[in-house]
Amino acid sequence: MNNAANSRVQIPNEGDGLSPQYRNDAIEKLRKTNFDVLVVGGGITGVGCALDAASRGMSVALVEQGDIASGTSSRSSKLIHGGLRYLEQFQFALVKEALSERNLLLTNIAPHLVHRVDFLYPLKGLSERMYAGLGIGLYDLLARRKGSPLPRHRHLSKKRVAAKAPALNSRLNKGAIMYSDATVDDARYTICAARTAAGLGASIISSARVTGLTKTNDRVAGALIKCLESGQEFEVGCKTVVNATGVWTSEIEAHAGMRQSRVTASKGIHLVVAADRLNLKSGMILRTSTSVLFVIPNGDHWVIGTTDSEWQLNKAHPAATKCDIRYLLQTINSVIASPLSEEDVIGVYAGLRPLLTGESDTTSQLSREHAVTHPAPGLVSISGGKYTTYRVMAAETIDAVGVDQDRKLPHSKTENLPLIGANGFDTMTEQLQALATAATVSLDVTRHLFSRHGTRVREILELIENRPTLLDRIDPALPYIQAEIVHAVRYEGALHIEDILIRRTRLSIATKDRGANSAPLVADLMASELGWDESRIQREIHHYVTRVESELASHNQSDDESAEASLLTAGEIRGSFH
Repeated sequence: MNNAANSRVQIPNEGDGLSPQYRNDAIEKLRKTNFDVLVVGGGITGVGCALDAASRGMSVALVEQGDIASGTSSRSSKLIHGGLRYLEQFQFALVKEALSERNLLLTNIAPHLVHRVDFLYPLKGLSERMYAGLGIGLYDLLARRKGSPLPRHRHLSKKRVAAKAPALNSRLNKGAIMYSDATVDDARYTICAARTAAGLGASIISSARVTGLTKTNDRVAGALIKCLESGQEFEVGCKTVVNATGVWTSEIEAHAGMRQSRVTASKGIHLVVAADRLNLKSGMILRTSTSVLFVIPNGDHWVIGTTDSEWQLNKAHPAATKCDIRYLLQTINSVIASPLSEEDVIGVYAGLRPLLTGESDTTSQLSREHAVTHPAPGLVSISGGKYTTYRVMAAETIDAVGVDQDRKLPHSKTENLPLIGANGFDTMTEQLQALATAATVSLDVTRHLFSRHGTRVREILELIENRPTLLDRIDPALPYIQAEIVHAVRYEGALHIEDILIRRTRLSIATKDRGANSAPLVADLMASELGWDESRIQREIHHYVTRVESELASHNQSDDESAEASLLTAGEIRGSFH
């Protein structure tokens, strides 16, 4: 930890659980309170805004139409990085900012969730060794201006590359460069940040859609909200609405009379394959004709991505097509000795990047920078950006809220605000064996839980102590245990089966059946927590299984429109139970 840890902001240990009762209480609070800030959007940017505002002492509410992190923030490349390819676009300030944030997240803010990952950058010859060496050297230099916890890059000979990456086609082995970045479970990070905001008093409500904005004297003064679980509609008053909806930015601004879109949606897809299908001892990054291809270690799997193409269809249903899947397979197969087939693909997921509209005709050339705008009095929008820089984006957005309210706010405190689970992380790391012994839980299970929850692992161990059967696995082939289902409902705001299988765990992309075989077990455990009857259980299972079938059908379609049509047959689970 660096010296900034000495000035950390402390958050309470109680009151940050996103339980069903918390949600009910938060909705009642929304009905009665005129908030300083109402944040619309429960991705990492919106959650970051809520956390920043709450840490400055403002009264904050956040509403999200789906689950927390249900959009782009659970469908990323799982990287916390500076963006090596942005150096080629001369976006030096963006890379420097992102690398500074990467270092901060690794050390101060979320060392339990953000971890080092090494990448091999295969070279095509001497000229590229010089060119790429200069670029990655600059990348390291920008990272070290304020100190970096990661090692410097290294040049590797052909012999060392063969040892590090036996999967690489020997004909293409002309040496490589090894460098380091960081990886993250994006959905878990966002949920952890949401709980941290709740611990500071923010009201965090998922499954609640904004249907309109209200005005007083030509100033935005609140929003009309529909609870998608109960069907109830109500009005929330506030001094400023923050629009942090990513690719939905234009829809919210339209409620205030704005018609010009500044955000383009770019679709990126990723493939998940078993770890034993690629004989690599580190991640790998490859240059393509339009972008880069990442091969990223992710537990017992590799994540391979990504594509970069404009998406103009339903934003809630970005679909991976057969062409997308084949493109990624062809690209990776062009450099490995033992080709991957479609049968090797365990999971596929698609997400939309919110890119700022620019002069280029291709989304790969649009800016990953962000923009904070003030489209109407009482409305502040944050657009664009990347996951790694969410904290900076949030701080600038709340600064703009202060300007909107003609109010002098204290400076952002989130640089020194660790997320829940981070306080005492180093100390507990050394005590895991004792913790496992005391809880009569295996060290492997304790490590698994610790890697996902940090020092909040005790919340789950207490559930197991009171109900030992919760130690059983959800799926025999994966490390997730049943206690994590109960914990997700009691502490993390999970309301539906998909919230568990897609975001609180990764069963939806880590199993061939996409988690469908685990749906009945998940439904039974959720039912006892949420009071579901047998009819509701069966409807939840049916919806999830239908969703899986629709996704698999979309992967056999040749174009976006046909793939989206397959996905739409699943319908929406939220809003269908009243």
